[in-house]
Amino acid sequence: MIAAVDHVQLAAPPGSEDALRAYYVDTLGMVEIPKPPVLAARGGCWFGAGAVQLHLGIEADFRPARKAHPGLRVADIEAYAARLEARGASVTWDDDLPGHRRFYSEDPVGNRLEFLEPVLRRSGPGG
Repeated sequence: MIAAVDHVQLAAPPGSEDALRAYYVDTLGMVEIPKPPVLAARGGCWFGAGAVQLHLGIEADFRPARKAHPGLRVADIEAYAARLEARGASVTWDDDLPGHRRFYSEDPVGNRLEFLEPVLRRSGPGG
């Protein structure tokens, strides 16, 4: 039985670790998770925020996926989008998911990321 998602792995080109660290730590506010030495020798880097982990693995013939992406739930999505924009990251809003505010962005190597926040609905009288 599956209990939870442990992590999501994205790919990145060789030599991109410094740019990834700047984006995932400085722009997104995640922390770098030390990789075990045997895995660190392969390159790449891991990041976390609360229970969320993103692993960036090095792929020699890297090409960013155009559609595949992790969906990352955030609090105060307007402020988070402003944070990304203030740090030079793209923010593309999308209103097509009912019950959510969401936008897309890309990391420095072109990986697509979705950020979303559920919209709280207020119940009316008697509800």
